[in-house]
Amino acid sequence: MLVLAAVSDVQCHKLRRAAGSRFSVAQVLTWDEVLEAIRSQPVELAVVDPLMSGDARSQEIERLRVLFPSLPLILYTTLTPQTAGVLLALGQRGIQHVVFANYDDHPSRLREVLGQEEARSSSRQLLDQLAQALAPLPSELRWVLEEALRSPGEVQTVGQVAARARVDRRTCERWFTRVGLPSPRHFLSAARVLYAHRLLQDPGFTIEDVAQRLGYAQTKTLQLHARAYLGLTAGEMRLSLDSGEALARVVQRFLTPQQSKVSAL
Repeated sequence: MLVLAAVSDVQCHKLRRAAGSRFSVAQVLTWDEVLEAIRSQPVELAVVDPLMSGDARSQEIERLRVLFPSLPLILYTTLTPQTAGVLLALGQRGIQHVVFANYDDHPSRLREVLGQEEARSSSRQLLDQLAQALAPLPSELRWVLEEALRSPGEVQTVGQVAARARVDRRTCERWFTRVGLPSPRHFLSAARVLYAHRLLQDPGFTIEDVAQRLGYAQTKTLQLHARAYLGLTAGEMRLSLDSGEALARVVQRFLTPQQSKVSAL
């Protein structure tokens, strides 16, 4: 999972120590870079310092909240009289987690906060909603699919899934058939459409941003998948469906195991 760190070098070093192998940390040094990274990279969490530009400011972070309301934000800053008012304003925006430099930023504390906010990320919520469909699969294959959902731009083909699970393509496809799921290709495509739908609920993303972030070579491929799995264009699904409705539509049409096949085994 990618964590965006809009913090100083010292703070970023502490974040990387706390993240270990569970999180990847990418540092940015300006607010323009923050926006660019969120739109183009699979950022699932953002750790930001209101002091990044030198003065205690809330405007840029409030803008992030407006543009990307689904992105969990963690404040990591120094407690000063100047930051106190900023933290109060951001708290009223719904940003709950604050870590203070040189006070409670021990690696275990940072790790705890990252883990708590990870549970609110788009990929984690999607994984939780698809857990029942994935449960019958072997653990090694399920792990690969979970990684594919966390980083949909990196795992896009059945061959890549099979290779990471250390099985051949035919075995991978056979496992899906045994539990009554559609082909792995359909599963990956449907999951990417659901992920795209989640991102498109945030006003800061364009359809082109989402296509790039999810690894589509062309935006029209995302449009084709949106029509195939949700019966809507990307623009229509942004306006017409909430996350629960989109999930229900995909699960009903593509991801619900066929009980007749399961009982026949």
